This record gives sequence, structure tokens and C-alpha cells, in this order.
Amino acid sequence: MPGIVLLSREQPNARQRVEAALLHTADLGVVTGFEAARRYGLRLAEPHGTVHVLIPGSHHIRSSRFTIVERTIDMPARRLLAGVPLAAPARAVLDGVRRIREADPVRSLLIETVEAGLCSVGELSAELEVGSRRGTALPRAVLRELEADVKSVPEAAALAIWNRAGLPPAERNVKIYDAHGNYVGMPDSWCDKLAMAWEIDSYAFHFGRDAFRKTLHRNNRYAAAGIIVVQTLPSRIRDEPEKVIAELQAAAEAAALRPRPDVSVAEVKRAA
Repeated sequence: MPGIVLLSREQPNARQRVEAALLHTADLGVVTGFEAARRYGLRLAEPHGTVHVLIPGSHHIRSSRFTIVERTIDMPARRLLAGVPLAAPARAVLDGVRRIREADPVRSLLIETVEAGLCSVGELSAELEVGSRRGTALPRAVLRELEADVKSVPEAAALAIWNRAGLPPAERNVKIYDAHGNYVGMPDSWCDKLAMAWEIDSYAFHFGRDAFRKTLHRNNRYAAAGIIVVQTLPSRIRDEPEKVIAELQAAAEAAALRPRPDVSVAEVKRAA
């Protein structure tokens, strides 16, 4: 019969899964979740082997082997992309991440969504308020982090570590200058009360020849200005959080015992 998609016993490819899902929902459905996110170009939306499709709440269609059918009273407008009806990016991504129970994949995908320009943090938050409440606790927590201007998974985890350490407030996106107005650095986290910097330095970004040289020069500037700096690998934030907390607390104690150096901060202006 025309238009029927026959699935073999082998695992169908993405195109076959989407065609079968739309046929299964009698073309009432709108593709959402990870399949829609991938079609919007998000690299971190990993394949899950199923297609998540939204249908109007007045219809009753069961999920099938390769299709998750979700009835909703808040049916999104269709956005046709390569002939496939998709939910808007904010709805699609949130429909995907509310089925995840691990924080880092949720952070990664939401950050990628915002940085790719598909939608803003505000649009994601607004979508959470009108959409399904199921599985939204973790996305809500991550969006609060994004509202605090966290830009990477290690940075988000670092914020939690800093708060657990019970240290004075830290800032991001500030430039540090010495007493003569010379630029010192722009640390990942800066505690102005203690004049203490925390740098999350990964091998990938800091240990090539040029990057290593820049890191050494940066640390020398910190030392010359009297700034105490803690350097931490991102993997240690994940694997050794208690040790990292102890190191930060020890550095903070040392910083509090010495006279505060004459350094000042300037907030980095960001594009609107």
C-alpha cells in the first residue's frame, strides 16, 4: 500500500523510525525529544533508538516498538524541517531531558541548545512552566545554574563544589588588575574578599605547547600580584570532590591570614 513503511527484522535507521512513527500516529504526531533535537543540529542529543511523538490529548494511540506516543493538551505548532513536523527547540529538548536522571547529560544538552542559539534560557524556563511537570526537577535545577551564567559542565559542577565548601561568594567573568592597573588574569572563579582565584584547567585546553606557556605566564602574574590561586582538573571535580573542597578551604584559610593584596576587578561586558 502506498505510504506504508515496512520495517525489517533488522534495526531500522533514523529515517525509517521517523516515517514509521508518523504513520503509527496517523500523521497527527509532532516529533519531539532527542530525535527532534538531532534534527535541529544538536550533537549531544544521543540516539535512543525510539522516536518521541506528541499527539492531541483527545486521541488514543499506544506507543509501539520504536515510537513513544505522548498525549498532550498543550500540542505544539508544527515546524517542518526536511518534511518532518518538529516541536519547537525548547519543547523538543525539554521533552528529551526530562527522561534523563543524570545531571551532566542534561547540563550538556541544555548548554548546547542555548549556545547554538536555538532558544534562550528564558524560553526554556517558560516552556517548563507550561509543559508537563513529569521529570522536570533536574532540568529546573540546571536552568537555575544557567541563569547564574554557567557555561560548561565542569563550571556548573564547580559552582556546586564552591557552595559546599562554605566559602565567601565567588564571581565569574571578571578581570583582575594589579595596583598599577596591569592586567593579571580572568579566573574561572574569583573570591574578591580573599583575593583568591580558582582555575579549572583541563589537559585538553591548557597543556598544548602554547596553552601551557600561557598558563605559566598567568600563574606568574597571579604570584607577582600576591593572589592565591588553586588549580583543579575537571576530572577531580567529578572523582574527588571532597579533596577539592579541602584544598579550597585550606587555600581560603591561607588567604585570610595574609594581608589582602592591592588588586581590583572589572566586570567583563558581554554582548547583548
